[in-house]
Amino acid sequence: MTTETSAGHRHSLHCILPPHMLEAIAERADDQQARRAALELLAIDNTIRTTRLTEHLTTATAFEVTPSLTPHLQRYVSNANQTQNLPGTLVRSEGQAPSGDVAVDEAYDGLGATFKLYWEVYQRNSIDNAGLDLKGTVHFGVKYDNAFWNGSQMVFGDGDGVYFNRFTVSVDVIGHELTHGVTAHQANLVYQGQPGALNESMSDVFGSLVKQYALNQTAAGADWLIGAGLLAKGVNGVALRSMKAPGTAYDDRNLGKDPQPDHMDHYVTTTSDNGGVHINSGIPNKAFYLTSIALGAHAWEKAGLIWYTTLCDPRLSPTAQFLDFANLTVANAGMLYGSAEAEAVINAWEQVGIHVTLSTPKISGNWILHYSWGATSSYSQVALSFNGNGTFTGSLTGQWHQQDGTLLLSFDTGPAKYSGTVDGNVGSGAMSTFSGLDGAWYLSKQGTTGVIATLKSSTEPGAADAAGSARAVAVKTAENRVKDSASA
Repeated sequence: MTTETSAGHRHSLHCILPPHMLEAIAERADDQQARRAALELLAIDNTIRTTRLTEHLTTATAFEVTPSLTPHLQRYVSNANQTQNLPGTLVRSEGQAPSGDVAVDEAYDGLGATFKLYWEVYQRNSIDNAGLDLKGTVHFGVKYDNAFWNGSQMVFGDGDGVYFNRFTVSVDVIGHELTHGVTAHQANLVYQGQPGALNESMSDVFGSLVKQYALNQTAAGADWLIGAGLLAKGVNGVALRSMKAPGTAYDDRNLGKDPQPDHMDHYVTTTSDNGGVHINSGIPNKAFYLTSIALGAHAWEKAGLIWYTTLCDPRLSPTAQFLDFANLTVANAGMLYGSAEAEAVINAWEQVGIHVTLSTPKISGNWILHYSWGATSSYSQVALSFNGNGTFTGSLTGQWHQQDGTLLLSFDTGPAKYSGTVDGNVGSGAMSTFSGLDGAWYLSKQGTTGVIATLKSSTEPGAADAAGSARAVAVKTAENRVKDSASA
C-alpha cells in the first residue's frame, strides 16, 4: 500500500515475507490454528501499514540530508517482548558485548554487516549517506511471521516455528530490508507494478551482496538465495526466493509454490501484492545474477557497482519500468568499465526478455594515441579528443567510425588509416599509408595508468607523424646532416 504526501514522498511498509505466502497458509494449511494465525498476521500487517501512512500524512515533512564523508556506525537493538510496541526496551547499543539473546545479537551483527558493505565497497555512509543510526527491534508480536522496514527502523518477528524460524537468522534479510531505506533516499521507486518490483529487486540484490561480502564469496560460489535458513524444518523449500533460479525456492503443500517468473514471457499481472512486486522482482533478480556470473570474481565489485550507480543515477525515475532501468545499467556499465562489460549487461537482460534499446557506448572524450611506424618498439604520442559527431580534434584532426567493436580512424592531413578495437580505457590495432609505411598503435584514455612505452623522438630523420605524413622538421634535420657531412 502506498500513499503520497504533499511533498511528493511515497511511504510504504516493506516486508520480507510476501503476502501470497501468508495467504497460502490461510487458505490451505493443515492446522486450523495456523490458518487463523496467518489471517491475524495479514490483519496486523495491514494495520501497521495504515498507521504508518497516517503518521506520514499528518506529521511528515520533506527534508534533505547532506552526505557525510565520515563513517558513522551507531546500532541500537531493542526488545518488544512479544508486544507490538516500538521501539521496545533497549538491549544492546554500539560497542556493547553480546547480550546472550540470539535474536538481539543476530540483528546487531546484521545491521553492522549491511553498513560495512555500503561503506567499504560503495563509500555510502549508512542508509541516508549521512550516518543515520541503525535501529532494530526483535521479538515483535507473538510468533510474528515477518520482518519489515517501517521507514525509520527494522522490526523482526520470532516466526511461528512451524513454517518460519526467527527472522534474524538470515543476514541477507536484514540487508534486504535496510536497502529499502537506501532506495527510498536515492530513487524513491514507487511501490507498485514494475517500479515496485525494481524496488524489491534492489533489496534482494544488495541483501545478497551483504551476505556474499560478509562470507567473502565469489559470484560463482554464492547460493543466491534470499532467506536461506528461514523456512522451518519440514517445509519443502530452501528459501523465500532464488535469484539464480526464480520460481524454485519452495514448493510446499502449505506455502504453495514459488510464483516468481524468470522471464518477461511469464510476467504475472495481478492486483495483489501491489501489482506483484515480490513476484515479478524475479526477472531483474535473474538479470543481476547473470551479469554477476558473466563479469566473474566478486559480485559486489563490477556488477554491484553498476547496479548501485544506477540506483543513484538522477536519470532513474520513481516510475521507472524494467526497460528504463536496464538501459541505465548498460549506460553505466559502459561509463564505468567499457564495451565488454556493457555487452555482458545487455546479454543478461536479453536472457530475461528485456531488449535493451540503448546502444553500446561509443568512444568519446580525451585520449592519447601511441603510434609506431616500422619495426620498432618505441612509440610517439599525440593527444586526440573524440567528438560525438564522428570527428576527432587535437594535435591532429580527422574522422572516426566505430561499429561491431571495430574502430577506424582517418586523418585530414595524411594518408594513414587505422583499424583496431577499443575495450574500456585501452585500444590497439595496426595502421598503414598503403604506400610502404605500416605500423602499430594503441590508445589510452587520459588518466589511465599502467600504460608504458618508450617514446620515439619526433625529430628522428625520416619520422612520420600519426597521419603518415613526413615531418618537415625531420626532413630538414636529415638535409642538415648531409650538408654537415659534405663540408666535413
